[in-house]
Amino acid sequence: MFAVYAESFSTEDPLSGLVIGERPDPVAPDGWTTVTVKAASLNHHDLWSLRGVGLRQEALPMILGCDAAGYDEDGNEVVVHAVISDPSWTGDETLDPKRSLLSERHQGTFADKVVVPTRNVIPKPASLSFEEAACLPTAWLTAYRMLFTQGNLKAGDTVLVQGAGGGVATALITLARAGGLKVLATSRDETKRQRALEIGAHEVFESGARLPVKVDAVMETVGRATWSHSIRALRPGGAIVISGTTSGPNLDDAELTRIFFLQLRIIGSTMGTSGELAGLVNLLDASGARPLIDRSIPMDQARDGFAAMASGDVFGKIVFTR
Repeated sequence: MFAVYAESFSTEDPLSGLVIGERPDPVAPDGWTTVTVKAASLNHHDLWSLRGVGLRQEALPMILGCDAAGYDEDGNEVVVHAVISDPSWTGDETLDPKRSLLSERHQGTFADKVVVPTRNVIPKPASLSFEEAACLPTAWLTAYRMLFTQGNLKAGDTVLVQGAGGGVATALITLARAGGLKVLATSRDETKRQRALEIGAHEVFESGARLPVKVDAVMETVGRATWSHSIRALRPGGAIVISGTTSGPNLDDAELTRIFFLQLRIIGSTMGTSGELAGLVNLLDASGARPLIDRSIPMDQARDGFAAMASGDVFGKIVFTR
């Protein structure tokens, strides 16, 4: 079958290990099912895999991709949940110490077919296109869990989204607006600030700018570059929910004095459960909110999508179609 896969690693030139070609058809073991992929979306995780982060040498060649939407074996339209937990695990899959993502220990979604545990298949409503649904399992599910599970935010709360532009940040803005939150967003780039307004932010600011109000929560995916600003933006008792550190994890100042004096909360968040994915799908179906797609590209031109993500020339999700 056709597939986009990693054949080798390179920290300096990650795309050098990317291959577009043929791989054997997958065989679904007991308790697993085969999904015919119609659309799959690109994540930073896929670029990190090509650098050898989270992917072992002995696992190569590895088909990349965590996210997909397509048809199950009975012809039903479905969305694939990307978190693979141990068969004996029950409850929140993100807390399973043995969990992995598709394309880490199991072949990924950038192919004609992918096999996943039967419990990892979620019905796709007709209101969502395959391209839209393929955006949900990683970036959008991460945003949903950050806001409504870990952040426990409710209509009327005020949230700051740092670094508008990436897949998680754009999802945070759209979902927060759909959930009735007051949404502030920052970006270094004027164009991205304007786009943030278009997709639901109430107000936008330059990175590091003083805000007119203190917020209930900050959604943090940037890390070092925005951490102090995030802490200073919070009201007493407020929370930072963090799911990434794209600018690096090593802080110049952790702001510990402010954290304890203002009784701030720091909450980690990783991916989401299959139940949360079903909730996210239902929210979009009911609200009419939709993922922002930067571009859709035929999967046989996947290298162009990887190059765009590597250069940072993205606002929203890059989707590969079959």
